[in-house]
Amino acid sequence: MVRVTTTDRRALLRAGAGIVASGALTTGCATAVAPSSRTSPPAARQTPAPAPAPLLRYPAQILHGPRDRPRVALTFHGNGDPATAHALLTAAEEHGSRLTVLAVGTWLDAHPALARRILDGGHELGNHTLRHLDINTMPEADADAEIRGCAERLKALTGSIGTWFRPSRAARASPLVERLARRAGYPHVLSYDVDPLDFTSPGAPAVVRDVMTEVRAGSIVSLHFGYADTVAALPGLLHELDRRGLRAVTTTELLS
Repeated sequence: MVRVTTTDRRALLRAGAGIVASGALTTGCATAVAPSSRTSPPAARQTPAPAPAPLLRYPAQILHGPRDRPRVALTFHGNGDPATAHALLTAAEEHGSRLTVLAVGTWLDAHPALARRILDGGHELGNHTLRHLDINTMPEADADAEIRGCAERLKALTGSIGTWFRPSRAARASPLVERLARRAGYPHVLSYDVDPLDFTSPGAPAVVRDVMTEVRAGSIVSLHFGYADTVAALPGLLHELDRRGLRAVTTTELLS
């Protein structure tokens, strides 16, 4: 696996203007939450849904959506303080926008009510592995357990494993992880073409600036729960997207 600097990583994302094939690329992300024994609430209302037929035209790893429609997907790594999750979801809803949340399984263990909160707000929920470890470096059995462990929690809480899988601590899945995800029921690995590195807490203005520098129609943006700068940035970011004529939708809406 090749490790790259933040500068290299941004350059790779800019160069990868398309939907990419397999390849590992490490990234920072929120710290994993310890498992909890709290009892799960009743299952959130979600009808199990396989990838819609139009998505079948996309390759296994998806970097962005169609460039000919004024839509973008704001995707969030689901981990960290639940208060930031509630704040971000509420801000998006007040604006009429919808988010895609790729949840860490142990985060769902610790805060199971958030599954209902996300779905009841009209947002989308997917798989970001069980414990948020460096999945591309793990042996096959361990990597498989990471994917399936989170899928099982999503299924128990919502009735569905979710449409999307995103590898933990990596922008791209290795060929092995891609294959394991497909076997677990995820036809596509969800990557992104815009990354403001909000998990480094650069300040809300920097988050907005860095997204708007890179974003265009069809972009998939990587953001995180758990960071105050991201909460502070979201209203301004949505306003700037409006000024560009871009609407924030779920990933399934973006790609369908």
